[in-house]
Amino acid sequence: MPGPLSGIKVVDFSRVLAGPLCGRTLADLGAEVVKIEPPRPDVTRVSFPSVDGMSGYYAQQNSGKRNVSIDLNVPNARELALRLCDEADIVVENFRAGTLKSFGLDYESLSKRNPRLIYVSITGYGQRGPWASRMAYAPTVQAEAGFTHRTLTHFKGYDGRSRTDALSHADVYAGLQATIAVLAALRKRQVTGRGQYIDVAMAAVLLSVNERAHIDIAGIDTGAEPGALGAAEGSHFVGPRGEEFVAAQSLIGSMTFPNYLRAMRRPDLLRDPRFCTAEQRLQNYDALHSIIQTWMLSFRDLKSLDAQLDEAKIAIGEVRTLNEIANTEWARQWGAVQEVSDRRGGTYKLHGYPWRFSDETLGPRAEPAFRGEHNVDVFREAGLSEDEIRHAISSGMLLSAVPADADIAPGDSTGSN
Repeated sequence: MPGPLSGIKVVDFSRVLAGPLCGRTLADLGAEVVKIEPPRPDVTRVSFPSVDGMSGYYAQQNSGKRNVSIDLNVPNARELALRLCDEADIVVENFRAGTLKSFGLDYESLSKRNPRLIYVSITGYGQRGPWASRMAYAPTVQAEAGFTHRTLTHFKGYDGRSRTDALSHADVYAGLQATIAVLAALRKRQVTGRGQYIDVAMAAVLLSVNERAHIDIAGIDTGAEPGALGAAEGSHFVGPRGEEFVAAQSLIGSMTFPNYLRAMRRPDLLRDPRFCTAEQRLQNYDALHSIIQTWMLSFRDLKSLDAQLDEAKIAIGEVRTLNEIANTEWARQWGAVQEVSDRRGGTYKLHGYPWRFSDETLGPRAEPAFRGEHNVDVFREAGLSEDEIRHAISSGMLLSAVPADADIAPGDSTGSN
């Protein structure tokens, strides 16, 4: 189905997560995305669990993209990549700074041939500066950018141990911020007729999405004990039976604390010397938490508790696993989960789209491509003759790895292994 970006062509050189997520988001929005994959494939293809070189992790970040596999180390193979970039609106890459320049595929080289090109690079610390050449993955950038320290300091698990977050926030946020920047550059190109280069640094992205950066950058001591900021500001969580209660620091604040008292029918607590000021509530947080916990456990079910908290304008949420939320009525109505063919008779269960449009209908997410699956089709459309395509395959410029028993629609074509 066409989407808002229908007609936009993207060449995606990226691998693993940040760049592929940017490319997949553009594909979800209707862009035609061609992933260029080397003979040594994207490492996430074989992430666990994987079947015949195709993992759910890879499928999640690359579904909906066409795929060509080019060995840039073979003489003249670079010309094939240049052919695609000449017609592209956007190029996405997330190699270490300078990597694609050695192949003549950097922005300066490509923009001379295609001035309308928008080129986005995603790295740990940007293209210039003392850290430009550093290798970077989400956990290391999160450590450098204060994310890990904030998490370790202000979150304790249910077992009471401080812990960090296992998710790759730096990659995901960088991919989304890259997408935002690309869309802004597309809008600017409508005015100027020219593309531009976009440099996205994961470390800078983490600072930009940290709503507490103003505190941490200034080195302000809030006085909170580890574990006191167990949830995001303004969020309050209880377990499936009310057995766990984690409150944000907003519980301490003078604007929010009265709401709790209204919900609990306990105005007397505001006169309690332990709780009459924000500073005293912070000092006596454990006692206050215990009082609220006991009150919550007095309810028969979460629905009854939610109703009473809602009267006082307090939001709560059940602590769920991803599997549990995927099976809720909300998830079914929103389309939060999509089943995508694994090309071998089974399916991947992937997340759905995060948006809805009034004037667009986004169809089901397309299946992920095998490496080099669209070699012939893509370059035929790019204007190569049949003889040129056969030469590219026989000389080793184009390669593919499509299982013999894979579900390939009639007309789909590849190069040979």
